[in-house]
Amino acid sequence: MIRPLTVALLGGGTVGAQVAHLINASAADLEQRVGAPIHLTAVAVQDTTKSRPGVPAALITGDAMAVATSGADIVVEVMGGIEPARSLMLAAMAAGSSVVTANKALLASDGAALHEAAAKFGVDLYFEASVAGAIPLLRPLRESLAGDQVIKVMGIVNGTTNFMLSKMDEEGADYDDVFAEAEALGYLEADPSLDVDGHDAAAKVAILAELAFHTKVTLDDVYCEGISKVTAADIRAAQQMGFVIKLLAVAEIKGDNEGVIVRVHPSMVPRDHPLASVRGAFNAVFIEAKSAGQMMFYGRGAGGVPTASAVLGDVVTAARNRVTGGRGPRHSTYSNLVVLPIGAAMTRYYVNLDVADRPGVLAAIAATFADNGVSIQVVRQDGHGEEAGLLLRTHLASDASLRATVNQLLELDAVKRVVGVMRVEGEAGA
Repeated sequence: MIRPLTVALLGGGTVGAQVAHLINASAADLEQRVGAPIHLTAVAVQDTTKSRPGVPAALITGDAMAVATSGADIVVEVMGGIEPARSLMLAAMAAGSSVVTANKALLASDGAALHEAAAKFGVDLYFEASVAGAIPLLRPLRESLAGDQVIKVMGIVNGTTNFMLSKMDEEGADYDDVFAEAEALGYLEADPSLDVDGHDAAAKVAILAELAFHTKVTLDDVYCEGISKVTAADIRAAQQMGFVIKLLAVAEIKGDNEGVIVRVHPSMVPRDHPLASVRGAFNAVFIEAKSAGQMMFYGRGAGGVPTASAVLGDVVTAARNRVTGGRGPRHSTYSNLVVLPIGAAMTRYYVNLDVADRPGVLAAIAATFADNGVSIQVVRQDGHGEEAGLLLRTHLASDASLRATVNQLLELDAVKRVVGVMRVEGEAGA
């Protein structure tokens, strides 16, 4: 008779309570899928007096280290943060437990330590829930596309900022108003900068880049720019040109394996691109591979139930490995590609200028772009009094060249103000 497999939880909050509930409510189905019964043995929490519906009171404990080192077949970490989560997971692996985690911050900052410990102690480390919630994304990158070469990963991986930008686009609302609405709805993290300054998306794209390109990428390698400077004027300009603004996480190989570039920033996306139709708090990731071509993964990227679904999927996989005596895919950074700075990125750009409305101004501005090797694709001009609004969109250019162009434009007497500068992604050839 096959012995029952044991699962211990580190964290009993929104996600942890849902994982506990699903394990107990789906026990019969899980046994059939795994090939052995799964028993939840303990749930470690900070506040043992707090009511936790769905979590058996007899399993709750405040001794997290005792739970981590209990020798459970699988230890699930859903407490978040760097410490004590890091120490607890390392201790669990040393005790022979496979680990399932949703901890994007830890994986992006010090994932190497976790992967090394998993290899050292011969256990599994699964983390599907760390990026894009319930959307099956990491497993396809790590397994389904293992025989292909991924060229680019580009997506919306933070539902809160997508909700805010969608509101600005649909209702013409200002940033401050949509921020207040997101806060009232409980969409923002306790530290809102994790969302609006792009740090949450940066952690997720670091994980995606490491898996996609088999090279070490940490949070410090990611160029990060949030949405707080996106204005209603930017939204209107995007609409006039047939675009929508999204906070995109982008990881790509430059040239013939010259290196990888990993970045998070607001971008203009053509309204006929699949990512443009992703509205509200949903996530979507667009992947381009050499042989498989283009594909998109879409769904709910956050919330207790969707995230718990991804966690439980990893629990089932790790449990199956225990039954069969197998192990999951090993961590791979064999490519060891260099991570290039944002200045090496090649994209198209939108530039919005307020300029003097007099002859020769456009020629001077065009010459400035040409001096820096940036080719102009589209120009739109609207007069208003003694000044004019000038919208320009460029052909492909390096980020460094565009920055040099903007700095030089600011020195021209004819340029009164640089209203906005934004990258353009998703156009054909971009």
